Amino acid sequence: MSDISNDNDTSPARPGDIPDGHGEAAILLVESLIHALVARFILTAQDAIDLVTVAFDVKSETGANEDGAPDPADKALLLLSSIRQSLRVDIARIPPE
Repeated sequence: MSDISNDNDTSPARPGDIPDGHGEAAILLVESLIHALVARFILTAQDAIDLVTVAFDVKSETGANEDGAPDPADKALLLLSSIRQSLRVDIARIPPE
């Protein structure tokens, strides 16, 4: 099959550009689970942030542009960054032990 496309090609540039209902649901469930674990003091908010940061760093390294910089439009990085930010709110909301 040819890799040639034309201006009338309406297919997405990358497979990740198509919204995936299953993936979105999975992300929401995992984020909710992380928040629940933090709320129940099973996992500290900082530990949760550290876990998300590791995932962010791995994705940044594996999805880097040719120059080695992470792709700022990468949806996975945007999601991970958003989750990390929401966990930072938990730090402010939950009193220290």
